Amino acid sequence: MDWFTAPGYWLSRLVLQRALAAVYLVAFLSAALQFRALLGERGMLPVPRFTARVRFRRAPSLFQLHYSDRFFATVAWTGCAVSVALLAGADSALPLWAGVVLWLVPWALYLSIVNVGQTWYAFGWESLLLETGFLAAFLGNDDVAPPVVVLFLLRWILFRVEFGAGLIKLRGDACWRELTCLYYHHETQPMPGPLSWFFHHLPAPLHRVEAAANHVTQLVVPFLLFTPQPVASVAAALMIVTQLWLVLSGNFSWLNWITIVLAVSALRLPGPAPSVGPAPLWYEVLVLAVAALLLFLSHRPVMNMISRRQVMNRSFDPLHLVNTYGAFGSVSRVRHEVVVEGTLDGTPREDSDWREYAFRGKPGDPRRWPRQFAPYHLRLDWLMWFAALSPGYAGEWFGGLVERLLDNDRDTLRLLRASPFPPDTPPRYVRARLFRYRYTSPRERRETGACWERTYVREYLPPTRLTGPARKR
Repeated sequence: MDWFTAPGYWLSRLVLQRALAAVYLVAFLSAALQFRALLGERGMLPVPRFTARVRFRRAPSLFQLHYSDRFFATVAWTGCAVSVALLAGADSALPLWAGVVLWLVPWALYLSIVNVGQTWYAFGWESLLLETGFLAAFLGNDDVAPPVVVLFLLRWILFRVEFGAGLIKLRGDACWRELTCLYYHHETQPMPGPLSWFFHHLPAPLHRVEAAANHVTQLVVPFLLFTPQPVASVAAALMIVTQLWLVLSGNFSWLNWITIVLAVSALRLPGPAPSVGPAPLWYEVLVLAVAALLLFLSHRPVMNMISRRQVMNRSFDPLHLVNTYGAFGSVSRVRHEVVVEGTLDGTPREDSDWREYAFRGKPGDPRRWPRQFAPYHLRLDWLMWFAALSPGYAGEWFGGLVERLLDNDRDTLRLLRASPFPPDTPPRYVRARLFRYRYTSPRERRETGACWERTYVREYLPPTRLTGPARKR
């Protein structure tokens, strides 16, 4: 069928698939390096405890069948290996059917991780990676030109990401309608980046221009994705520029990068396409069947988008095939941070020698400039931001974190930048305090060298110690 494929998007498919494989690699690497303290057998939210109460059909996962830390590590590192193979173009060296299967492997492995990941994996970009990864498996390889319907569905995902985020902003915080949200956002976002201080200090009129441009990009431009070329390419390019602006202004894991990957589906990149024969009949039938299924499942995110009670980042099926997205429906005006400290003193007092734990990404020492970590995802640091918003967000895991700090748990300490205690000398007590953080002014920064100024607010967790024997490490 001549209408089935789009040879002009040959190079676009190549760029999209290789970039997607790179995002998969980052996701699996994040899982492999962090899971033991978060989800492991002795983790804060152990997978075996979760699978004991949640059935397979609600959360399909290999770990429903068997779990051990060694098996989880095998799954994560296998995902890394397959991602590297796809990044190197292994799918194009295989027959068409085998290329499809190879692309479904990282999707299935990462689905197994997300479906048992609990709070640590409750982020919209997890579902976005899964939805994009599943659909991209049917883009084909060098044996066939990219199918038109798959390119269309990838744009449909991008439309829902952008338009859904735009609607949630208009319906949410009044500062988006007043174009004032960016007066606060760069300071209060979950994990500022190395340039966030500079973005925060841009002139107020420019912040208003940023907010207005955001509305245009998310509420108007997405409709242009479905127009003829070159308009669709211009729309995709505008979205890519917006996402790169967000990359520069903060650390949002791979959210911005997977959105850029999706935008490539609307770019018609110049370049010669090799001559290939028509797509096999089995492939056409398979792609059309998958497309029909995804379009049928799309009615739920569509109903969510048009609802006045629109929700953000929700999956409507256990396979994460079709989801709804959105971010920053409300923007905090004040930044709070939970500062965790320990002491070796046998009797904790206010004047005890309290030593602060240093996290990798979240603000701590006011003089330490934020680092760039995205697209890598520091899961504990992100959850600490939520914990500062409300103790309710920390109810499941914060006690486990404190227990492991009291035990100098090696896997937990690997998640941190630095511990103030030697490996063989755990603290006697750990406490947490809530501080208000604000960016210093340019004058304050010149005088002190600090990018943050912090003020004590209240006690978050009183001094706590282990009441039983130390856990085995």
